[in-house]
Amino acid sequence: MRRIAYVFGALVATGAGTYLIVYLYRWQWQRAMICGVLLLIVEVMLFGLVTLGRLSRIEERLRDTDRRQRELDARTEDVLTRLREPAAAREETRFRWLEDPAERSYVFVPVLMVAGVVLSGLAWVVQKVASATAKPAERHLAGRLAVLAAPDPATTPDGPADPSDMADPGALDALDDLDDLPPLGAGASWGRTARRTTVAALCTALLAALVVGLADLTQTREEKANDSAATSVVVQVDLRGTDLSAARRTLAAQQIWAACRDSTAIPLRHVALGDLGDGMFAGVVRPALTEHDLMRLRGCLEDATLERAHLTVVAVGDADADDN
Repeated sequence: MRRIAYVFGALVATGAGTYLIVYLYRWQWQRAMICGVLLLIVEVMLFGLVTLGRLSRIEERLRDTDRRQRELDARTEDVLTRLREPAAAREETRFRWLEDPAERSYVFVPVLMVAGVVLSGLAWVVQKVASATAKPAERHLAGRLAVLAAPDPATTPDGPADPSDMADPGALDALDDLDDLPPLGAGASWGRTARRTTVAALCTALLAALVVGLADLTQTREEKANDSAATSVVVQVDLRGTDLSAARRTLAAQQIWAACRDSTAIPLRHVALGDLGDGMFAGVVRPALTEHDLMRLRGCLEDATLERAHLTVVAVGDADADDN
């Protein structure tokens, strides 16, 4: 699902970016701004999807690491308990002579009792010192032996199926990761290197072509003068709504034409539109417009923001002084 969203977002971003460039070239600023906003929204959406994907993978890795750490701690405690069992057994059988029958008599019982008390105290001190210094070593040894310990059969539903199941999961994952690595001393394959080089060269060529094309389209050049006497522009006004009268069409055409008078290099101050009927209007511009001014005027007229009105440039042509 996430891949489909990536593909859809990439297609939408490509389309929005393409039309953004097209509308900028046509001097249609409102449509260019809409495409720019759409492109920005899609970029934010793609960035959010990529960020969520990264966060999800980080959470999975953290959960996996916690699970492995808990299993390792459990095995460490199990091994530590096994290491301490002989010491506990020896503690239970300490001073076995005290368990002898009481009927037997000894000659130096008071002396033996005092000596036993003293020796017991010394042994207790030695035992405490030994246990205090041996705990870190025992835990360190248990941690080193934990990787060799078998997992608890109670944690698996059916028990281990084969000897490989008795191995440490972390060690198995490490072996799987090692299997994916190339052999020691082997470099990257020639095929992969060639593919990467080809893709990088194509991307560089496309980027260079895009930059050169945009620079050529947006370069400021000295325009060629139009030798014609005038330029005629025929437009059609389409309205949406209940009021579709001729007066409403005329008013809409005049408003759009007046808003676009400053879009050319020479302001169209004394140029008016003539009504041709059926929503068609014509205007004659003197002197004749150059190619760049004509493009700017067409883009402004077709990109008008008048509510419930749309203007379309039907025809454009140059007229000489002797034409009727």
